[in-house]
Amino acid sequence: MAEVLRAELRRKSWQRETVAIGTSTDPYQPLEGRYRLTRACLTVLAASATPATVTTKGTLVVRDVDVLQTLHQRAGAGVNVSLITLDQDVWRALEPGTPPPAQRLRALRHLVDAGVPAGIALAPVLPGLTDASASLEAVVRAAADNGASWLWAGSIRMEPAMRDYFLECLEKHFPQAVGPYERVFGARGGPTHARYSPGGYADAVQRRIAELKARYGLEERHPREERGPSEARSEPGEERGTPTEYPRPDRKLGALWPRQMALPL
Repeated sequence: MAEVLRAELRRKSWQRETVAIGTSTDPYQPLEGRYRLTRACLTVLAASATPATVTTKGTLVVRDVDVLQTLHQRAGAGVNVSLITLDQDVWRALEPGTPPPAQRLRALRHLVDAGVPAGIALAPVLPGLTDASASLEAVVRAAADNGASWLWAGSIRMEPAMRDYFLECLEKHFPQAVGPYERVFGARGGPTHARYSPGGYADAVQRRIAELKARYGLEERHPREERGPSEARSEPGEERGTPTEYPRPDRKLGALWPRQMALPL
């Protein structure tokens, strides 16, 4: 993989644009500990002075602090630590096999202290499951307390295949929420109603996040050229769901405000 990347970076047409690592699947899954593919690619990027960003839930990223430092010095680098809840019970139920929230925050602090620009990716925000004010504020406050240079958030977006997986998870963990989500995005295996969160809802989430970032001093110092894949914006002609049809936290859901799904960024 690293050799292929090296060959691509040698092309005359390559202009050293920023490379985004981890937007489709996490680059620090357990096998990375053995095969070190992500580390090898970061080393190639540093050698070619090509800037890059990494998005991950994995704390193994701290192993590569030395390479990230070099990359940052030569071309620019940044790490987005994916985190959308601090609730231990929610993490255990829906993100098995991933590092606990506290460990991700320690990884963030380690990166920042080492001089590697790092922040939090609070995405996707799940309507009725992780969007309560207390849930969002807890993550924003933790990001600020652990030295994050930025925080960006996005509402849920679901292509049909991801929708079916998500609804299956809901049926297992939060069956009361299935109906409202189906009314917005469509039933599992059926036609798609919407792929994006309703525009009004997505805008409301962004306003709330902006207020929280202002409160905790999290200014945007890390420009992002593109929207994150989980960030919701309706495209021209896109059918939007109805915001009021989203489930809201209530006693039937156990009154646990930060519910999340193990959705890939």
